Amino acid sequence: MSSKNAHNTILKKRYLILVIFSITSIIYGQTTTYNQFWNEYQFNKTINKKWSVELNLGAVYSSTASSSNIFDENTQRSIRGWGHYYLTPRWKLSSFLAYNHNKDVPEIGQFESPEWRFALQGIYYFHKTGYTLSTRMRLELRHMKNEDDNYDNVLRYRQQIKYIKPINSKVLREGVVYAIASEEVYFKSGAKVTGENFFDRNRLNIGAGYLFTDDIQVELTYANEYLPRNSGNQTVNAASLTVTFNNLFKNLNKKLFHNNEPVIEDQ
Repeated sequence: MSSKNAHNTILKKRYLILVIFSITSIIYGQTTTYNQFWNEYQFNKTINKKWSVELNLGAVYSSTASSSNIFDENTQRSIRGWGHYYLTPRWKLSSFLAYNHNKDVPEIGQFESPEWRFALQGIYYFHKTGYTLSTRMRLELRHMKNEDDNYDNVLRYRQQIKYIKPINSKVLREGVVYAIASEEVYFKSGAKVTGENFFDRNRLNIGAGYLFTDDIQVELTYANEYLPRNSGNQTVNAASLTVTFNNLFKNLNKKLFHNNEPVIEDQ
């Protein structure tokens, strides 16, 4: 065997060892898995053809290191107020201000960390016959308390693509079941409270929704999150329930007013 062939053989063996070591590190790297339940109630109100406002109330329940019970700990409660502007039929621009009471969140080390969050968001819709495809861009400023009782500012960018497919109709309307699938990646600035990783997480979401009426809908989905962290990677498996009400109080007033209308009998 020539010296050149021998050298190539040695290089191949080294590459093979490196690949095996990398795969082994990925498989056996320290990863902690949590099972969670997310629920959110969304209240939307139309102002006019261009503007609407929205209020979200949410909570997160999680298993812990000592218990696999999905409801073992209430880790987070949140309230969020939105303003939406419909620039064109394809572009929806939004902004929100939110307060999150992070009581015992695995992501940030399971300590109490109140958080104020401000965001700018744009959604572009690809309207197709029989389904809707959209892409969402969101920039968040997170003002969070760390373990030293000081506040860190964390910038985070989120990019999502989402697919919605009506099952028993070509359009979304009352009585329609629809399928949902989305993929989202997160990137953030480094901070003590959330870690120094630039890549924050990846979230896959699949499930279904149902429109009880044109103004009331429910979505039940499964979410899988992967969070790479220097202190140990995390995986989250979550069941997510979202209930949405459009113009709730306006619709209630209509029903109450209609029910109270005097009945005029024929003479």
